[in-house]
Amino acid sequence: MFYYDGKFQSTNHIKLDINDSTWLYGANIFTTMRVYNYSLSHYLTNWQKHLARLKNSVQQLDWQSPDWLLIEKETQELLKQFPVIRITLFPDGKELIIGRELPEQLREKQKNGVKGLVCLDPLLQRTLPHHKTGNYLTPWLGLQQAKKIGYQEAILTNSENDWLETSTGNLWGYQQGVWFTPELAMGILPGIARSMILDKANFPCEVNYWKPEFIADLEAIAYSNSVVEIIPFNTIKIGDREKTYNPHHEAYSLLKKIYNN
Repeated sequence: MFYYDGKFQSTNHIKLDINDSTWLYGANIFTTMRVYNYSLSHYLTNWQKHLARLKNSVQQLDWQSPDWLLIEKETQELLKQFPVIRITLFPDGKELIIGRELPEQLREKQKNGVKGLVCLDPLLQRTLPHHKTGNYLTPWLGLQQAKKIGYQEAILTNSENDWLETSTGNLWGYQQGVWFTPELAMGILPGIARSMILDKANFPCEVNYWKPEFIADLEAIAYSNSVVEIIPFNTIKIGDREKTYNPHHEAYSLLKKIYNN
């Protein structure tokens, strides 16, 4: 069930011209939103921030503006049945709005953490990092590398082996009473969950550059996105080395409290 170009569809297919830039070049932008209490106005849904993300990209990329009121109406219809909504926009102003369920085993991952692979290949950095574009090939390739060895998430790096972000979210690291997240200037996606945590944190929280020497001293590491909230890492593999972390570290209560208020 989805909406495409103002029409409700009950199949899993849309028709595209073979010369359409959407699939030829990945020319689309999107945002994926978890809806809380079936409401766009719930503070955790962050509807206005998701909308601002889309509007900012449409403006900066000089694309045709879609019908924003129609997008909100279609989103309101789908959220009655789905907890997660993905809104995709195309250069010609068309919209594709899809509903889906929460990821499998989400509670288990939130509680006990996941295993992450550090991809030491700077070619796997996100393209146009400040826009959430449909060209997700590089993060996807990193995630496939992780999955091949039984890991659940990938961590992307630059040419100096600084950590940037995961294939699906923003990084968080804890040491000496402070939670840190990478600086946007490193070339990472300005995640909405990241923004919300920085805005609402009532505990020490800083942005910085994730150099190898900084990473080595981290006591706890996690990632965030709008759908999964906070996922700790219990194991991270860098080259031939594995390092384990306590996914039940007491510092996680500070991050998770933002979602429990």
